[in-house]
Amino acid sequence: FLSCREQPIFSTRAHVFQIDPATKRNWIPASKHALTVSYFYDATRNVYRIISVGGTKAIINSTITPNMTFTKTSQKFGQWADSRANTVYGLGFASEQHLSQFAEKFQEVKEAARLAREKSQDKTELTNPALNITSHQVLPSPIISSNGPGEDKLFRSQSADVEITTEKERLKKMLSEGSVSEVQWEAEFFSLQDNNNKLVAALHEANANVDQWKKQLTAYQEETESLRQRVAELESQGTHDSSSENNKEELSQTLEELELLIKAKDEEIQMLKSQRCSRWEAEGEREETLQKLQELEARNAELEQRLHLAEQTLAETLAEREKMHNEVTKVAEIMDVKIFELSELRQGLAKLVES
Repeated sequence: FLSCREQPIFSTRAHVFQIDPATKRNWIPASKHALTVSYFYDATRNVYRIISVGGTKAIINSTITPNMTFTKTSQKFGQWADSRANTVYGLGFASEQHLSQFAEKFQEVKEAARLAREKSQDKTELTNPALNITSHQVLPSPIISSNGPGEDKLFRSQSADVEITTEKERLKKMLSEGSVSEVQWEAEFFSLQDNNNKLVAALHEANANVDQWKKQLTAYQEETESLRQRVAELESQGTHDSSSENNKEELSQTLEELELLIKAKDEEIQMLKSQRCSRWEAEGEREETLQKLQELEARNAELEQRLHLAEQTLAETLAEREKMHNEVTKVAEIMDVKIFELSELRQGLAKLVES
C-alpha cells in the first residue's frame, strides 16, 4: 500500500480507533498498544495520505481531501471521517500537545490538498475545450474521480455542489453519532492502562529490592549480635584500664545506634510493603518509592561503614589488651628473676655470717 514515490512528512504515536460499522456509535480499538501514525506525500500524484501500520496490516489508509475536517473531541482525542473508506477514525494521544501538533499538521495538509486540487482543475479546464460551456448549459451529471493514479480531479458544476453538500451533511451526521463521552472514556482507559503497566513493573522491582534489603538486614543483625557477644566477653574479662572502659562504652553506644537504625529501616520496609496495594497511584508515587529506596541504600551504606568502624575499634582494643598482657608478663618474668637473685644474695649473706 506504500509506493517508493511517497515520503513521510510527519509521524507521531497514538491509540487508533475505528467507528463500529454496525452501531455507528461505539469505538473499536485497532490494537492494544499505541501505533505510529504518519503523513505521507506522493509527489507524482500530488496526494497526501495518513497511514498507520499494525504488524503487516494497514490500520489507517486515508487520503486527505479538502472537505475533510479533524475534530478535537477532548483534550487528548481527535477524529475525522473518510467517505472513501466509509468509516470514522479516532486517535487517542498521550498528551494535549501531541494532539495539537497532529491537528495543525492535518490543517496544513488539507490546505495543501486544496491548492493542489485547484491547480489541477485550472490545468484541466485550460487543456479540455469541452469544459468551456456557458452558464446556461447544464451537464447531465457530475464527474467524480476514483482513487486511481492521476484521476484525483473534481469538476465544478451545479450537480457537484449538491453532491458535496449532501456529502457534508452525511459526514456531520456520522460525527454527531459518535459518543464524545465514550471516546473520552476509551482514551482515558488506554492511558490509565499504560500507566498501570508501568506502575506494576515499578512495584515488582521495588518488591524485589525490599526482599534483598531484608536479607541484608538479617545479615547485619547477625553481625551486630556477634559484635555484642564479643563486647560482653570483653566486659567479663574485667580489665581496669580506663581507656578500655571508654572504648567499651563507645562500642555499646554504637551498637545501640545501629539497632535503632535497623529498627527504623524495618519500619520503612513495612511501610513500603503496605503501599503495594495502591495500583492506581500516579508516576509521582513511583518516584517517591524509588527515592525512598535510594535513601535506604544510603543508610545501608552508612550502617555498613559504622559496623566496619566498630569492628576496627574492637580489633584495636583487643590489640591494646594483648600488648598490655605481654608487657605485664614481661614485668612478671623480670620480677621473678629479681626475686631469685635476691634469694641467692640472702643465702650468700647467711653463709658469710655463719663463717
